[in-house]
Amino acid sequence: MIDRQRLEHIVREAGSIAMASWPGAGHAVEMWEKEPGNPVCAADLAVDAFLKQELGALLPAAGWLSEETADDPARLGKDLIWLVDPIDGTKDYLRGATGWTVSVALVSAGRPLIGLLAAPARDEFWSAIAGQGSQLNGTPLAASRRERFTGARVPADWLPDSDSDLAIVDKPNAIALRVAMVADDRADLVATLRWGFEWDIAAATLIAREAGAAVSDAFGGALAYNKRDPRAFGLLVTAPAIHGAAVERLGPRAVELSAQ
Repeated sequence: MIDRQRLEHIVREAGSIAMASWPGAGHAVEMWEKEPGNPVCAADLAVDAFLKQELGALLPAAGWLSEETADDPARLGKDLIWLVDPIDGTKDYLRGATGWTVSVALVSAGRPLIGLLAAPARDEFWSAIAGQGSQLNGTPLAASRRERFTGARVPADWLPDSDSDLAIVDKPNAIALRVAMVADDRADLVATLRWGFEWDIAAATLIAREAGAAVSDAFGGALAYNKRDPRAFGLLVTAPAIHGAAVERLGPRAVELSAQ
C-alpha cells in the first residue's frame, strides 16, 4: 500500500520548488523554447528531477513517463507507472499568472489510481483516489450537474460562432486546472480537439471522474494510459447529462481535424 501522506507531501514540495522560481512572486526564471511556441524553463526540469527521485524511492517498481524526461520504453512492461507534468501551464507560469499546476498520477493497467494537482499560486491542492472520490483542499468535490447543453460554462478565451450558445468562463493555461473546474462545478464542459499527451490529463481526469463528471476522448471513447504512443486525440470532460450532446456537436469536428 502506498503511503498517501508521503505522496501528498512530495507533490506539495514539488509545488514549492516551482513557486521558488515563479515570476509572479518576483523571481527570475531561466527559460527557452523546445520548439517554436513550446516554452520550457529551469523550474520544469528542477521539479521533474525532484519528482523522479522522490516518487521512484516511494514506489521503486513503478515506471515513469513525464513531459520533461526522455521516454523509456521499459515503462510498457510495468503494471504501475507515474505520469507526470512538472509544470502544466508553463505559459501562465512564465508570465506570472496563476493558471499552472504540478500534475502527478499513478496509473495501473492503463487506468489512473491516484491523481494529484498542486497549484500553490492558487492555494489549491486537488486529489483523488479511484473509487474514493476527489477533494480540493480536503473538501469533497461534486461535479457540475447541468442538464442543458445550451448555456454550458466553458473555460475559453473565445468561442466560434457555432458555439455561441455556450458561456465563457475564466480559462487557466493548464488543461489540468480547466478539467478540475468541472470537478468543482466551476465549469460544465472542457473540450479539446487536438492531439494531447497522457501526462497532461491523467491526474485531472481522475479527479473529475471521481467527482461525478463524464470523461472521454473527443469521439466519446474511453481514455487509456501508458500506451506506446502516449497521446490521444481530444478530450471531453462534462456534466454527465450533456456529454452525449457534446459528442454530437464536437465529434464531427474531431473526425475532420484528426484526419489532417
